[in-house]
Amino acid sequence: MNSLFIHNVRLFTGGEPVEGGLLVRDGKIAAVGDIDGADAEASIDGHGGWLLPGMIDVHIHGADGYDLMDGTARSVEAVSLACARTGCTSFLATSVSSSLEDLYAMISGVAAAAGRESGARIAGIHIEGPYLNAKRKGMQNEKYLRNPDISEMEAILRRAGSLVRMVTLAPELPGGMEMIAFLKERGVIAAVAHSDATYEEALLAFRGGASHVTHCCNGMRPIHHRDPGLVLAAFEMPHVSVQAIVDDVHLHPAMVRLLYREKGADKMVLITDALQAMGLGDGTYVFGGHEVTVAHGVATLSDGTLASSTVTMNEALAKAVRAGIPLPDAVAMATRTPADLLGLPNKGRIEPGADADLVLMSESFEALRTFVNGRQVFPC
Repeated sequence: MNSLFIHNVRLFTGGEPVEGGLLVRDGKIAAVGDIDGADAEASIDGHGGWLLPGMIDVHIHGADGYDLMDGTARSVEAVSLACARTGCTSFLATSVSSSLEDLYAMISGVAAAAGRESGARIAGIHIEGPYLNAKRKGMQNEKYLRNPDISEMEAILRRAGSLVRMVTLAPELPGGMEMIAFLKERGVIAAVAHSDATYEEALLAFRGGASHVTHCCNGMRPIHHRDPGLVLAAFEMPHVSVQAIVDDVHLHPAMVRLLYREKGADKMVLITDALQAMGLGDGTYVFGGHEVTVAHGVATLSDGTLASSTVTMNEALAKAVRAGIPLPDAVAMATRTPADLLGLPNKGRIEPGADADLVLMSESFEALRTFVNGRQVFPC
């Protein structure tokens, strides 16, 4: 099918939704607004639903019982389908701290699946760790934590090619600042988290090329009036964007509102940080070498440490709105902002020429249909 007309929808094109339709030709958005799609090969009546750009998750570890660290294309495919079910059309496959061999296996699994996905597309790999501070490790396995090693990263990049889009590290570790400069020079986003960096150390990192904060406020020195830490440094650097796990667990709604006021919709990114429990619910799982218990949707280690999330992108969008963020801005934080972060100018937006990555969503934030390059991938 080379052309598709989606009509009777409320379109999110950057501001408040507007009634109209959208024409897709050859996987691209051809026209938007009050248009006639009579010559399209197929048409869909949206029954007044919202038509959003496909959401983009830059931080996800697993879903539906599958862990991306399994190192199999099957796990990547399962996550791709789970993402599509929630209105997400692109994602960064995200690692946890591990041995180099296990990271290589994860990279191989992603590479084997890339370009063959049945659901959401792989936008690349986000390497979270192992260059993290044990003091702020969260659920990261301490046995694998180590100082930044440029020769090791060179080997990782040789193995992964252009798949690596983001690396999260603690800049205060020996070699951290050098690693940030190395990543920036190679076009890889240097993100900071699981860090005990002071305000001053964080400013040095941001001035040295770091541009993103992973799961902001979690896994880092907290804000204190005499020790402002990494978060306040990020607030003061206009080029720095932040991730937010909006699941009513990792961030209080008041903190969600503060992040929004300080960074705005163009520098705040909604993520899931989901482990394999996403889509399955409560139970016991093995994640990052730990036993993780999920109870009432909250994932923790035996000592109560939060261990990733079970939230989905459409749920995160709903919770952001309930926290007080205007709907158009919350949509941008799940679509255009992560696309811009990753340098994907044809994604995360509804406009002529953009990729036809779309989600038809109800007012209750249920993903009804998801399209990737104009092809319906959910329901499939």
